[in-house]
Amino acid sequence: MTPIPEGAAAVDLPALDDALLFAVATGSYHDPHSVLGQHAVSAPGVADRITVIRTLRPLASAVSAVLSTGAHIELAHLAHGIWQGIDIIGADGYTVEARYPDGSVWTAEDPYRFPPTIGDLDLHLIGEGRHEQLWSALGAHVREVDGVRGTAFTVWAPHARAVRLVGDLNDWDGTQHAMRNMGPTGVWELFVPGIGAGSIYKFDLLGQDGQWVRRADPMARAAETPPATASVVTESGYHWGDGGWMADRAAHDVHNGPMSVYELHLGSWRPGIGYREAADQLIDYVGALGYTHVEFLPLSEHPFGGSWGYQVTGYYAPTSRFGSPDDLRYLIDRLHQAGIGVIMDWVPGHFPKDEWALARFDGQPLYEHGDPRRGEQKDWGTLVFDFGNSQVRNFLVANALYWLEEFHVDGLRVDAVASMLYLDYSREDGEWLPNIHGGRENLEAISFLQEVTATSYKRNPGTVMIAEESTSWAGVTAPTSSGGLGFGFKWNMGWMHDALQYIHEDPMYRSYHHSEITFSFVYAFSENFLLPISHDEVVHGKGSLLGKMPGDHWQQLANVRAFLAFMWAHPGKQLLFMGQEFGQPSEWSEERGLDWWILDQPAHRGLWDLVAQLNATYKANPALWALDNDSSGFEWIDGSDAAGNVVAFLRKDKDGNPIAVLLNFSGNPHTDYRVGLPFAGEWEELLNTDAELYGGSGVGNFGAVTAVDEPWAGRPASATVTLPPLGALWLKPRTN
Repeated sequence: MTPIPEGAAAVDLPALDDALLFAVATGSYHDPHSVLGQHAVSAPGVADRITVIRTLRPLASAVSAVLSTGAHIELAHLAHGIWQGIDIIGADGYTVEARYPDGSVWTAEDPYRFPPTIGDLDLHLIGEGRHEQLWSALGAHVREVDGVRGTAFTVWAPHARAVRLVGDLNDWDGTQHAMRNMGPTGVWELFVPGIGAGSIYKFDLLGQDGQWVRRADPMARAAETPPATASVVTESGYHWGDGGWMADRAAHDVHNGPMSVYELHLGSWRPGIGYREAADQLIDYVGALGYTHVEFLPLSEHPFGGSWGYQVTGYYAPTSRFGSPDDLRYLIDRLHQAGIGVIMDWVPGHFPKDEWALARFDGQPLYEHGDPRRGEQKDWGTLVFDFGNSQVRNFLVANALYWLEEFHVDGLRVDAVASMLYLDYSREDGEWLPNIHGGRENLEAISFLQEVTATSYKRNPGTVMIAEESTSWAGVTAPTSSGGLGFGFKWNMGWMHDALQYIHEDPMYRSYHHSEITFSFVYAFSENFLLPISHDEVVHGKGSLLGKMPGDHWQQLANVRAFLAFMWAHPGKQLLFMGQEFGQPSEWSEERGLDWWILDQPAHRGLWDLVAQLNATYKANPALWALDNDSSGFEWIDGSDAAGNVVAFLRKDKDGNPIAVLLNFSGNPHTDYRVGLPFAGEWEELLNTDAELYGGSGVGNFGAVTAVDEPWAGRPASATVTLPPLGALWLKPRTN
């Protein structure tokens, strides 16, 4: 007989199966809320339904439910640590008071008395794979339910037979925090009162094979600092101050504006600083250089620092190496207020095999494709997402939106797109599965990329999606409506490879490689391009940009100056990895900081000053960027002077106003060099990379050249100029 409040009739309650009670007590039952908590039940001989309270308190010697009225209901032990009693009042709420043999008393809210914290609409959208704000429904969220503050935990694990929450809230024993299954979507839920920000947790999942596995939360918005691997409950109290930036961003088209990007690895830019310290230092440094954007190597949580962030385990968690999520918000906010945009590397193509993370998440392949011929990336020892699974695609699409919307990131550079597009990427015959048409194209990945670009642009006007795509795939930046992938820009890897190969040659041999410096102009407008000299080009034995240059130290620096002037004038946006702006001599390593000391040398400081001048001149002259994606913004002056190692062309703005770009990649000056120009008059030297200010020899034209009405090379006018050795000139018509 179960004890009831005084004055209530003694009744026999329906018996519960012992196997069921054992499953609930061990946290291996899929619906613990159907047993535990507050329930209306029918009892023999009783006309009205009776309210029953059941709770799990193993090892207790006595347990009572304390009603909101203050009344105590003594509970009787059923079996396996489960206690039961009758609430004749039918109270709206109660707490559980447990007494133990050592005399201690423990009082707490019962997690199993609360309604679900995830609604039907959320579940429907998750089931459809269309929840564009997935992070608001899944993961850990501090909130108030029925007047009680706590944390709602939700996780998607469709193959699990049971899920338990473990962490510092229960000494990593989840038997008292089993989660309930919310139906066919595979979502599990539990509200835990009294738990707030800072609590660490994971999930224990019972697989179909009967084995328990422990995993971090895929939707965690914070994580422990590696090598620790637990998820962390977090909430944001950040108040943004970049409203002006965000409004201006939405009103302008970044694809046809100026964009020069400073790429950096935060951990080695200036080792030891966090997100907040980086704000002042980056604003001062990048602002002085005049870049329009910074691009961070991935800041999502990753266990192995040597991956530079490209082996992600916490897609929704900013790495805690540098501070909290709100600290990252502060950094981005401050950069915006200083007029600097923020791009972040994003890695949806693969993820590491760490057993505590996404791999075989609920005891079998879930996020990864189950067939290793599609589900493993041998190059990197990682797993490949199952792009054909709508919920997995939703996880990734929502993740892109999460960074754009919750952190105000202005763009995402999508890593390793080629590895997603081709089923036979880095695979031998027999190691890959063809698509349904027998081809090598990954149709599901293509569809995913189209979805993520289209959705990102639709929801976040003014942002940009950038593809690192290393093949000749057609239509990377074509709109999805016409079958393209929908990116805003594509990294021009062909330009990077050819241009670096050319500049690596000794000037005396460059005439034999002239096509390598001119070929990129043939396809410059086939996509919307961004020209990258990225981290990948200055690591793993490739040396620094300076180290790629031939000649003595002066000649190496001169080559870098000319090369960067060529890069900034070439159609397309620019990206330069940290350290190359001052000619870092050594190859980059994530394990140490940059060679900042080299800036004390005047020649290297001169290169730094040149980069600042390149950015300032570039931004001030629309001819260098307004028609980057339109062939009408480019004309050859002379692309055939291989013997002289000279490349000359015009860039024009929308009104036809030109800038002449003259590049001399030979080791000697060219005096009395005649070039054709569109009209006569005085043309000022906007830029001379050989100026003594930048560490050059000072060869030039005293600030201007005069074009006369003498046709040359198909042009109505021409000028005789002096081209400095290993130097570049930018000339602009002088107006009164």
